[in-house]
Amino acid sequence: MSFKSTLFAAAAALSFAMPALAGDIMVEDAYARTSTMKSKSGAAFMVLMNHGDEDDRLVGASSDVAQRVELHTHKEDANGVMQMLKVEEGFPIPAGGMHALARGGDHVMFMGLNRQLAQGDIVTVTLSFEKAGDMTIEVPVDLERKPMHGMKMNHGNMKKN
Repeated sequence: MSFKSTLFAAAAALSFAMPALAGDIMVEDAYARTSTMKSKSGAAFMVLMNHGDEDDRLVGASSDVAQRVELHTHKEDANGVMQMLKVEEGFPIPAGGMHALARGGDHVMFMGLNRQLAQGDIVTVTLSFEKAGDMTIEVPVDLERKPMHGMKMNHGNMKKN
């Protein structure tokens, strides 16, 4: 590999690791995954941070990787069974605060994948915020990440490392 192509590859990899911004909203640590290589669905996870003085809300998402993209969460039913549900109202991001989209909780759901998602692939996702508008991000596929990678527990609260 030539120096020029090595430099380009390093710059491309670094650009995916950098946080994305739209207005006062910043997205960090985004990644996508499927449960198996042949899955027809997948999900994206990330940390949404609001550096502004006004509350905002993630109200939608879109991507050409799937036939449908929705905001989802997990809730326990009366029988103790976890169910995945569409969240019509979106996810609030308080002023000066954050909202983590994490496995087992809130997430961006890809349904009817148009292609398999392989380790290292990049998925383009447009996030729509109530006030900040649209933000297009490049999300790496990470099938090897452990459920709490990048997060730590602190007295029952999830905190970003």
